[in-house]
Amino acid sequence: MIPSFRPGPLLKVTGVIFVLFGLALLGGGIWLATLGGSWYYLLAGIGMLIAGVLVFKGKRSAQAFMALLLIATLIWSVIEVKFDWWQLLPRLDIWFVAAVWLLLPFVSRRLAPPAAQKQPQAGKTALCAAVALTVIAGVIALFQDYHDLHGDVPAENMAATASGDLAPGVEHNDWSAYGRSGYGDRYAPAAQITPANISGLKEAWTYHTGDFKGPNDPGEIANEVTPLKVNDMLYLCTPHNIVIALNPDTGKEIWRHDPKINRDAASYQHMICRGVAYWDVNAGRAKNNPAPEAASMECPRRILAPTMDGTMIAVNADTGESCKSFGNNGVVNLYKNMAMIKRGFLMPTSPPAVAQNVAVIAASVTDNHSTEEPSGVIRGYDPVTGKLLWNWDPATPEDTKPFPEGKNYTNNSPNSWGVASIDEKLGMVYIPMGNETPDTWGGNRNKNGEKFNSAIVALDLATGKVRWVYQTVHHDIWDMDIGGQPSLVDIDTPKGKVPSVVATTKRGDIYVIDRRDGSLVVPAPEKPVPTSNPAAGDTLSPTQPFSALTFLPERNISEADMWGTTPFDQLACRIIFKERRYEGPFTPQTAGKGAVISPGPLGIFEWGGAAIDPVRQLLIVNPDYMGFLEKLVPRAETTAKGGTGGEMGLQPQTGVPFAVEIKAFLSPLGFPCQAPPWGYVAAVDLRTMKKVWMHKNGTTRDSGPVPIPLPLGVPSLGGMVTTGGGVTFLSSTLDYYIRGYDVSNGKVLWKARLPAGGQATPMSYVSNKSGRQFVVVMAGGHGSLGTKMSDTLIAYALPEGTAVPKK
Repeated sequence: MIPSFRPGPLLKVTGVIFVLFGLALLGGGIWLATLGGSWYYLLAGIGMLIAGVLVFKGKRSAQAFMALLLIATLIWSVIEVKFDWWQLLPRLDIWFVAAVWLLLPFVSRRLAPPAAQKQPQAGKTALCAAVALTVIAGVIALFQDYHDLHGDVPAENMAATASGDLAPGVEHNDWSAYGRSGYGDRYAPAAQITPANISGLKEAWTYHTGDFKGPNDPGEIANEVTPLKVNDMLYLCTPHNIVIALNPDTGKEIWRHDPKINRDAASYQHMICRGVAYWDVNAGRAKNNPAPEAASMECPRRILAPTMDGTMIAVNADTGESCKSFGNNGVVNLYKNMAMIKRGFLMPTSPPAVAQNVAVIAASVTDNHSTEEPSGVIRGYDPVTGKLLWNWDPATPEDTKPFPEGKNYTNNSPNSWGVASIDEKLGMVYIPMGNETPDTWGGNRNKNGEKFNSAIVALDLATGKVRWVYQTVHHDIWDMDIGGQPSLVDIDTPKGKVPSVVATTKRGDIYVIDRRDGSLVVPAPEKPVPTSNPAAGDTLSPTQPFSALTFLPERNISEADMWGTTPFDQLACRIIFKERRYEGPFTPQTAGKGAVISPGPLGIFEWGGAAIDPVRQLLIVNPDYMGFLEKLVPRAETTAKGGTGGEMGLQPQTGVPFAVEIKAFLSPLGFPCQAPPWGYVAAVDLRTMKKVWMHKNGTTRDSGPVPIPLPLGVPSLGGMVTTGGGVTFLSSTLDYYIRGYDVSNGKVLWKARLPAGGQATPMSYVSNKSGRQFVVVMAGGHGSLGTKMSDTLIAYALPEGTAVPKK
């Protein structure tokens, strides 16, 4: 006779836990199945319930049943995601832990075999086999790489040498405009730092601006500045528009100019300054007007800087004093001729582009607030006197002569909030256009301005007249505007060099356009997109242009792409995904449960744009992949009035039939619902327009609920700089590091820990005094991303005396 058996408290507690897990999976599984999703979770929930009951009763058959459940889960997982480690892990972790727990001696020996079982160890053996197979699958997965593209830049590219003027108007050692020159390529020709010696790169100096977030500042305050190095000084601005000059060798402050912007008069949506512009008055005037003017004598070299309260200021680059003869006592009021003049609603976050005696400036407006925003007019000013030379309002594109007093620009016309680029030889300025707000419903948009939304617009630098326009998204209701500075480069083709403009976009397509006439260098055929069931009162474009050079994923996301750290939050993400509308990258906005928008409003490429090595003919980028949830809310169902201090949450969109709710597509535990990687670095050979390498980049150390440095590849908000030495730098990943990469293959050669988030674009220069090459980055954090805030500017250099490579 087999003696009576009574399971102890350990088994009872284990059984209860299993049953609770089973109930959670069963409930969620039923929910998912009713939405047309996978039946796995429903069946797994039933299986876990049975296993829990068997354990609670102390049945040894629980081990056999758990073996069956683990093997079935393993098979299902491999079918869904192959041997992708970070996809397998959340599918198997709970089951694997449960199986191992049942095999532990102090648990296993408490399980009684059934009375009729002739081989009482069969269940244990089966469970051991299931665990072993799972381990084997995990080991196999560790050596698989489904996401990275490994490759090497062709030797011909790497051996190329510079010819011609790669950066018009910029001294070899300087960085005199936001993207180094008007070309906006973010290429520093300095070659001291190389893959061979970068391991010796050390912190050379740090500087603290002393500008921190105040009690009345918005949530979206950020240090996104890229400094300039020119006139033997380093120039930068802070979120509150304080302009500072530093010694480029030591980081010691030389002067600072505080315009004392109005920080309390309005609810700013942003508090950002990406950079300033530099203008040598006499050098600029020498071409057309050699006679010195009083203004040029006052400030022969000047910094032009935007301010968040809607002005452009001119500051003496040598002393930091206001250039009193510029505008009105050193200030140009950008609200002039605006019908909507509420302070805080016109926000020039990017520096003006300056060339040929014209300073071109645009501004962002308060996104998704109302249809009565300030105009998106682009204006050209005399950089010496501040006199308005021309104005281009997309709503009245032909009328570019300066508006007289009493005549206003059109409210809410499409605006540009990024940095423009300039080709002085062609006499054109290239404007990356945003959208007419609101972003998510366009039923009453300005008919004249519609063709300029989400477009690259080439304006005549002297007159502001449109030379050509290329629209990247028709009737954009997805916020897929162009935030990155267009980069200018002469591309080697079989027919010779083609002067091109390269525009990265939020949607992930990269448009390569002949900058002379707007014709495409890389094809972008129109393809059909979803058009059914648009929001009431709106229409949809039946086609969109899809560039042959793209970082858009090859297939649409699916339920199987949902992620989580456990089966439970992965199940929650699957439910969220199935409940919402999703038909690919141009899924129409909708009310009710809303839609999954992927790419989301942060885009695959944001304001960081691209870095281009014009010598090696390389395009270097840092694409991101993060979806968002967006829901249109009928006006009758909301009293939203704005003032959120950011672009997330419920946005009022007054003046249209819907408010909109925008939020990140996250699991209940705070991790992205879409499977990693979420961020990469990549390179494209411009001669062939083919990707050469692409690697996931960054860890979860400083983001997510648990500060563990998992190498998943995380988003980066900010651009890259590349150098003549064959090294490119990026600092803006969500973990607090600046990294140096080998441009030939994308491998990380060096990294340094930052004191805060580095959501800015680094720059590099050579000191005129010491001859050392420096790499400088602002580690100031970003309020909307939740990275740590700081006021720290850091410079890195090789130790003094390091041998300079021979050219």
